[in-house]
Amino acid sequence: MKIPETMHAMILTGHGDLDMYDYRTDWPTPQPAPGEVLIKVGACGLNNTDVNTRSGWYSKAVDDATTGGAFEMVDEDDPTWGGAPLTFPRIQGADTCGTIVAVGDGVDPTRLGERVITDNWLRDTDDPTNKDKTGYFGSECDGGFAQFTTIPATNAIAVQSKLSDAELATFSCSYSTAEGMLTRANVSDRDTVLVPGASGGVGGALVQLAKRRGARVIALASEAKHAEVATLGPDRILPRAPENLRATLGDEKITVVADVVGGPYWPNLIDILERGGRYTCSGAIAGPIVNFDLRTFYLRDLTFTGSTVIDPQVTRNLVKYIEAGEIKPALAATYPLKQLREAQAAFIAKQHTGNIVVTP
Repeated sequence: MKIPETMHAMILTGHGDLDMYDYRTDWPTPQPAPGEVLIKVGACGLNNTDVNTRSGWYSKAVDDATTGGAFEMVDEDDPTWGGAPLTFPRIQGADTCGTIVAVGDGVDPTRLGERVITDNWLRDTDDPTNKDKTGYFGSECDGGFAQFTTIPATNAIAVQSKLSDAELATFSCSYSTAEGMLTRANVSDRDTVLVPGASGGVGGALVQLAKRRGARVIALASEAKHAEVATLGPDRILPRAPENLRATLGDEKITVVADVVGGPYWPNLIDILERGGRYTCSGAIAGPIVNFDLRTFYLRDLTFTGSTVIDPQVTRNLVKYIEAGEIKPALAATYPLKQLREAQAAFIAKQHTGNIVVTP
């Protein structure tokens, strides 16, 4: 296809509120560098990384829950997931589905026309498992909130699926985050996994992927969302934050808590873990500062794992699960790219179940 010289794109101009986004119709279309491909974006999903980076929530100066608004106390030295300043302007958007329409030098031209989703972790090709040498698509480089985007060819994974672009755009971040957490916690069919925030993108992915591993899954979600969460296949669904979680669980023996919520309810999650249990975390949308009793931790022989930079094979495995029909998308809503501010406001409000996507 003929590649236009300019494109539509949503540009992040700095840290702050939603007004830091600027919709442009004259932004230069990127060209693939050696080893890269150019993707015509079909759809791009929203995730918490976009919100947290825009607002500066990752800064150690911030101890509030994720609100999506501006934080006056943001420390410009560490406002991103990796603790380093971000270069502006920046095109965010990691969860991209689209078609390869051009390739850079060194990339097999037969890849032209491939339908792909993105593996968002940008790795050192000579040292791919080194977490200190990683970046994130839509953070350390421009992402998919545009008509076109470039990415290393190894990060564009071909997918054969009847799902729509919008449905496929729900997988890259949420599901790879969830699978990374479960991999790090060694979840198996011997486990019972408790999932707080099960109505969110990562929470719903955790439910499906833990079930895929044969685990028993108990979901926590607002009661108004129980019917939608039930379609994801958990064994039980409980209220979002039961006053007495132990009594509500009854005889259930929780061996793993897979959490992206945190906040003031956090001690309740740790208190119900069985001896030798595991807690795995990749988020703290209800607040990053928690009340942690070290006695519970060491007297019960618990294991805690943080999960951000995932193993290189995780996203490729996800594509296999998608193609085999072992997991399904949870698409809550689709917005046009020019309404990204409205889409992100809806995402922050958390009235939806699943993922929200924008289309150019």
